[in-house]
Amino acid sequence: MESYPIALTIAEACSAARAGRTSLYHAINVGQLRAVKRGRRTLVLTEDLRRWIEGHPAIERKMPTK
Repeated sequence: MESYPIALTIAEACSAARAGRTSLYHAINVGQLRAVKRGRRTLVLTEDLRRWIEGHPAIERKMPTK
């Protein structure tokens, strides 16, 4: 059975989400993404990161015009 971390550091969350630090911190600051503190370290729960990514709008495919 493969195990996955339940929490990621900001650097790990950026890598997993393919997002920049500024984007992640902005999402945290405006309440779109929940983060927790463990000592001095900021952690993002993997469930919350997945929910944040899935909350972004899908790209709509445009039909070619004739």
